[in-house]
Amino acid sequence: MHRALLLLALLLAASFAHANILHVVVDDVIHPVSDEYIGRALDRAKQENAKLVVLELRTPGGMLTSTRSIVEKIVRSQVPVVVYVSPSGARAASAGFFILIAADIAAMAPGTNTGASHPVTLGREESEIMMKKARNDTAAFIRSIAQRRGRNVAAAESAVNDARSFSEDEALQQKVIDVVAPDLGSLLRWADGRTIRRFNGTTVKLQLTGETVTKVELTPRQKLLSWIMDPNVAFILMSLGMLAVWAEFNHPGAILPGVVGLIAIILAVIALNLLPTRFAAFALILAAFVLFALEAKFTSYGVLGAGGVVCLVLGGVMLVDGPIPELRVSLATALAVSVPIGIIAVFLMALVLRARKHRVSTGTEGMIGEIGVARTAIDGAGKVFVHGELWNARSRDSIEPGARVRVAAVDGLHVVVERTE
Repeated sequence: MHRALLLLALLLAASFAHANILHVVVDDVIHPVSDEYIGRALDRAKQENAKLVVLELRTPGGMLTSTRSIVEKIVRSQVPVVVYVSPSGARAASAGFFILIAADIAAMAPGTNTGASHPVTLGREESEIMMKKARNDTAAFIRSIAQRRGRNVAAAESAVNDARSFSEDEALQQKVIDVVAPDLGSLLRWADGRTIRRFNGTTVKLQLTGETVTKVELTPRQKLLSWIMDPNVAFILMSLGMLAVWAEFNHPGAILPGVVGLIAIILAVIALNLLPTRFAAFALILAAFVLFALEAKFTSYGVLGAGGVVCLVLGGVMLVDGPIPELRVSLATALAVSVPIGIIAVFLMALVLRARKHRVSTGTEGMIGEIGVARTAIDGAGKVFVHGELWNARSRDSIEPGARVRVAAVDGLHVVVERTE
């Protein structure tokens, strides 16, 4: 009995330890969340003694710091890594090219392209020497990877120095990649039985027959972070959050706008902390709300409000200084957010100021300033008809019957009046 249970336990353990193929899909800009996602998949592959990790890649590029970290994880991985640019129509541009070159097996689907990895410093004035240093550093990085992987060093370097791009056929002819495969199944069949040379110089023969493919999903936290790290989403969250907090300050006690606004601002700050953010742009965003407040208070015929919209648009466009368009706030988003927020902010502020200036019209305080008529002579005391009622009145002046009076104050059941024209 004990032997049977022990044998069953060993069989179960062997089945759980059975190596498989992990499938990772990166369909986004390369940023810290991508780095974390790929790193978690490689750690899992090591723990499960997987035979292979397939990284299906489609990206316009991304942050160089995250790219270097991903490349480092791939070349140090104890499990062989295939980077596969797929499906047809996809690309692995800029940062994606570095990741493709770093793989044990580099593959592309028909109708895909890669390359265009010239370093970009858009939004910052760089000297020619600094640009040359950045280009040379990036070129040396790609050369070292390509050489260790046995790929065409000159072709790989041309993607950096000359921003060259390759179709899948050109990449195969130039020995930038190893294979063109129409789908994942054909790629795995091609790789089965092949001996590959690892980054550390050792060789491994892939035995993939009968192995199952397990897809590694993003965690809920990673999905949320990946969503808010879109600069356009981060800018929208920041702007709407500030508008909600603005509404809470102008209408204390509403609570809901303050809570929602604070959550939105915190999410935006988390994303902007991971993105290449120009925090000086926050000054323009704050200046926009100041101008919105001034527009509601002073008659500028829309000049202050328009200035606020311009500040908010400029602040949005300058907020994230990414190397590719996908890592920057688009002008269309900045305009679509700024104009409505400007109108709403001015409208809310105008309501607050109008409410503060509006005289109280209920209760005893609503009597102050009312015009009435003296029904009796008032020589210290008398009676007046005001606000549809007959009141006992006091006055420091002598007022004859029928004279018009104005209520200056209310003292209990008496009104203090004064003569008025």
